[in-house]
Amino acid sequence: MIVSVTKPDLMDNPSSRPQIQLRAGAHRRATHGHPWIYSNEVMMDAGAKALAAGTPVTVMTASGQSLGVWAFNPAPLISARLLDRKSETRIDRSFLAARLAQALALRTRLFDQPYYRLIHAEADALPGLIVDRYNDILVVQQNAAAVDILRQPLLEALQEILSPRTIILRNDSATRLLEGLAQREIEVIGDQPPNPLPLLENNIHYFADALSGQKTGWFFDQRPNRAALAAVAQGATVIDYYCYGGGFAIAMLKSGAKHAIGVDRSDTALALATKAAEANHLAEKFTAHRSETFADMEGRAARGENFDIVNADPPAFAKTRKDLPMALRGYRKLARLATKLVAPKGLLHIASCSHHVGLPEFIEVVSSGIADTDRPARILRIGGAGPDHPIHPLLPESAYLKSLLLQVD
Repeated sequence: MIVSVTKPDLMDNPSSRPQIQLRAGAHRRATHGHPWIYSNEVMMDAGAKALAAGTPVTVMTASGQSLGVWAFNPAPLISARLLDRKSETRIDRSFLAARLAQALALRTRLFDQPYYRLIHAEADALPGLIVDRYNDILVVQQNAAAVDILRQPLLEALQEILSPRTIILRNDSATRLLEGLAQREIEVIGDQPPNPLPLLENNIHYFADALSGQKTGWFFDQRPNRAALAAVAQGATVIDYYCYGGGFAIAMLKSGAKHAIGVDRSDTALALATKAAEANHLAEKFTAHRSETFADMEGRAARGENFDIVNADPPAFAKTRKDLPMALRGYRKLARLATKLVAPKGLLHIASCSHHVGLPEFIEVVSSGIADTDRPARILRIGGAGPDHPIHPLLPESAYLKSLLLQVD
């Protein structure tokens, strides 16, 4: 056991749970299954405003119908997040363990190796919670008050269902600030983990920096897109921009690419990619290059360089809605510069993890960027996140990842 029980398994009592009432007519989205309730839909009286962030509440319609138990936070735009449609459900360790077991059963069906996203927030019915699994090491993000208040029963439930030797709490995300939560120091519970963490994806050895790297240390969401690109990489020359730990580059080399250059501005990221190349006996085919992407693309184009496959998987260009116009210009420029490096009849793979950028908008700006080069192109594949990142059918934000594979004449 790595988690000691310091509190009784009682976080919530349905019989004495606070009630929140919705404004007249404001129940329709929630009644039809949407997992969020916004602040302008709530009768925000003094009692509601006084509730602690993350408090389980029973949400009532104006006509007195119960909509189940929700986690309430009076401060942000998203005031309530659905926990369970049954108002009598107790939100405690047993509740969390049942949700974890359900998610684990699904991932066990999907993957034959224990490396994946175990919990994908609302889509796995645990709002604001991210859990990535690296065999017997778990990396956890509590990005909403809904799960932040449940820290102790969550740790106990994780131990009950998975018996990990290490849990890493990555509650340093800026997303927490939107919920009025503090960004905390990274915390290790249990054994000190290896750094970097080894992982297997599509039978390829990689390494993740779970203690100081981006997000939870690895981007499991791109798994199917890496496999798709690897499937067409035989004999290709490759350049992989924003390569981080070499996910795309090493996958293509493993499938027979001739040579790959991984470009990133982070020495730490390039060290992970180099280590992955070595672990897969591909070091002689991989070159790590530290540079800013746009400057590197412009320089290589000026020198007349081109590649059979160009990959560009940038971080989110639009982190908020107000960033959208600048983000769209950025994606268009990225597509234009990347296209100049694609050899005739070569392939361009470009991705966006900005949920504020919809798929039609992304296709339009990428197509415009390619058209700026006067080169015809065609989309061969439209991709998204892997099945360990399920999409809530009523929450477009959970379908954040988009990728396009194109052939360029």
